[in-house]
Amino acid sequence: MFINQFYDKGLAHASYGIIRAGKMVVIDPARNPQQYYDLAALHEAEIVGVIETHLHADFVSSHLEIHQTTGATVYISKLAGAEYPHETFDDGDIIDLADIELKAINTPGHSPDSICVLVEDENGRDTAIFTGDTLFVGDVGRPDLRESAGNITAKKEELARQMYHTTRHKLMMLRKDVIVYPAHGPGSLCGKNMSADLQSTIGREVGENYALKTMDEADFVKLLIADQPFVPKYFGYDVETNKTGAPAFKPGIDAVKIVDNISAQKDVLIVDSRPAEQFKKGHLPGAINLQDGEKFETWLGSIVAPDEQFYLIAASEHCINEAIAKAAKIGYEKNIIAASTALKSDLVQDDVFDDDLIANQNKYTIVDVRNTGEIAKGKVFENAINIPLPELRERVNEIPTGKPIAVHCAAGYRSAAASSIIEATVTNVPVFDYGERIKELMVAGS
Repeated sequence: MFINQFYDKGLAHASYGIIRAGKMVVIDPARNPQQYYDLAALHEAEIVGVIETHLHADFVSSHLEIHQTTGATVYISKLAGAEYPHETFDDGDIIDLADIELKAINTPGHSPDSICVLVEDENGRDTAIFTGDTLFVGDVGRPDLRESAGNITAKKEELARQMYHTTRHKLMMLRKDVIVYPAHGPGSLCGKNMSADLQSTIGREVGENYALKTMDEADFVKLLIADQPFVPKYFGYDVETNKTGAPAFKPGIDAVKIVDNISAQKDVLIVDSRPAEQFKKGHLPGAINLQDGEKFETWLGSIVAPDEQFYLIAASEHCINEAIAKAAKIGYEKNIIAASTALKSDLVQDDVFDDDLIANQNKYTIVDVRNTGEIAKGKVFENAINIPLPELRERVNEIPTGKPIAVHCAAGYRSAAASSIIEATVTNVPVFDYGERIKELMVAGS
């Protein structure tokens, strides 16, 4: 048996290809299926199955496209209510892959429809388990994403209780040497405490994972619900998209219109993905600066709503293609009205902030756009107003405008986006991005 892990750092998403005797099964595939076709071709294998461990919220899956292209059967729990051609895959169901077996285990907790996939080798020995968003290295899946999305909904407290029983009565009962292959790594918003390692064992998790420590159900529920990260705007949309099956990846990105120039558009959002230094030297009025990088797709889906159309600007032809592909990972390629590497006239330039904010705090309205959990660990500026970046577009009118506005986060990325959002709305006072200088204060205060 050969197992290949595909890892997308941008979404901290792991998918898998399992090959045995010329047959291949894909688990939790990403939006672009080409990497799975390439692996199958390399090993002269036929893709015969795709397993979804649940309806994913944080990315759009290519399960339907792979089925349409290869004829592979898609397997998913009956609880998902999938609306595309599929076979249900629940407790007691088995997929034979030559002389090994892939066995379904219903593992509710992250979502009601979550399953794990246990691998039994040719000797009848359990050797590996693909845990989806149920068990991560150092964490378990958050239970609060299905309160209003998906075919069946559940309150976070109920899902947390189900996770308690899933971990104690199913996963922790497995052999200690069973290898754990999760669907996410550090940086994913599907959990709160993931290790940098991308695989583990049941024994290691029982010994080290905070959520698998000895505790009663009530304490587990309280612990699991506390301090979960924010929920991006696009999560519910992606659950519904994965329930019906997404359109094919390449035709979707090829359909995005590329134009020679983009000019300022009244009442239409412009997303400028260039580096902050370029953006500040000249950008279209009203544009927001979401810099292309490893987390571009997450921030795009956190700040821009799933039904909101926008223009996209990038630094080069390569960058524009990369940004479109990243938008497609969360199903946002359909939102792009047009994309361009060039700007038309009427550019505005940001003022350079060269003041000593520490010494002159009272001269500014300071806006801290870190998340609530970060603020709970301590403020950098005591008089700062805290509005987390994902909420800023909806709450910008809460910012007083009697003084110049200075914006900071923890490293500079979020403050660049936030200052552009505020600048697009507040026109009567200057808006400054404190930028990367905040790193020195964060280190000094830690």
